[in-house]
Amino acid sequence: MTAPTSSVPFGPAAFQLVLLRRMADFRPDLAEAARQRLGASLAEQRAANKRWQAMVRSPRSRGALARYRSVLGPPESTAARTIGDLECEALLWPVPLWPDLRFEVLAAPDGAVWNEWLVRAPGAPGPVLETVQDLRPWSATVDEVARAFAPARPMEGTAPTRWRLAFAAQGRPCVAEFTYGLLQRVAVDGIEI
Repeated sequence: MTAPTSSVPFGPAAFQLVLLRRMADFRPDLAEAARQRLGASLAEQRAANKRWQAMVRSPRSRGALARYRSVLGPPESTAARTIGDLECEALLWPVPLWPDLRFEVLAAPDGAVWNEWLVRAPGAPGPVLETVQDLRPWSATVDEVARAFAPARPMEGTAPTRWRLAFAAQGRPCVAEFTYGLLQRVAVDGIEI
């Protein structure tokens, strides 16, 4: 992979490096192996992340939805979705590192992005989640863990791209942490497993 520069389009491969950069905070081993599968150097990953941050923070930015369309191309699918009383559009893009997942952006009617994360691809089988031992890093998404261990309580994440869920499993309090919607780690009784 060639490091994305201002003259080289920033595309899906570079975007995946950005996702991995945040996931490396929790799972450096998995993120490193994934970066190598993409054929990218650490310098290329840093360059991709720097360029993404510049796009996000640019005063001339066209908005998050336009940025995703520009970087990822046309979505694989779009669908109207209702969340409570709110109407939005769900846009899905494939993510080659995780073929059974899609990058989902939920956009308001005015184009504002409400949420952006990884979800299970339509029709792809999800993991069987019955015990905390089934919650392996990168194996499940936020909604899959919330459904499997209902009632789960959303908690504030430690950064904008992170989510946490509190739930009970086998009568013990648990907290699962996610980056871009993908499970990174689980703590039971405050101890990471």
